[in-house]
Amino acid sequence: MTDEEKVFDVAVSARHLHLTQETVDLLFGEGHKIEPAVPTKGQFLSTTRATVVGPKHTFTNVAIMGPCRNFNQFELSLSDARTIGLDVPVRMSGDIEGTPGIKIVGTVGEIELDKGVIVAKRHIHMNPLLAEELGVKDGDAVMMRIDSDERSLIFGDTIVRLAGSPQAHTVSHIDTDEGNAAGVMKRGKGYVVKL
Repeated sequence: MTDEEKVFDVAVSARHLHLTQETVDLLFGEGHKIEPAVPTKGQFLSTTRATVVGPKHTFTNVAIMGPCRNFNQFELSLSDARTIGLDVPVRMSGDIEGTPGIKIVGTVGEIELDKGVIVAKRHIHMNPLLAEELGVKDGDAVMMRIDSDERSLIFGDTIVRLAGSPQAHTVSHIDTDEGNAAGVMKRGKGYVVKL
């Protein structure tokens, strides 16, 4: 594998919601479908938006990711957490026990979640062939370098999540605070650094 083949996309994720179909029905009406903004396979950014109400601030037009999941989760950056007025832990997606809740308002209803607000831990959805080449496995923490014109940066403690297929595209997800620190607006390029 060449060095160029070890470079992967880095996507900056703004605040967003993952919701169950039951919650979508409550917020937007029975049978509401979460539709992708652009045709795609797997996870997608939907055309449906909600309002999230915190103790100190309200975020409007918050994106909902699809397809629906079996748990409700609101992902935001640490800066967003301070703005909305919550003390939010950094967690891997789905690890929501012991996290704060939040109020979500849709077009026909609202819900008060008792948990589910996290700052998503940065991670790499890694192609298994690349993981084998790098000698890493699912759950390992690696150093990831992101190159940009003026703010190239190395992030430690970036978690590897193995993709299921050797054809899978490797992509890292970071939040807006991390993207700003590395000088990346929406997409950048990264690679694993061996020390």
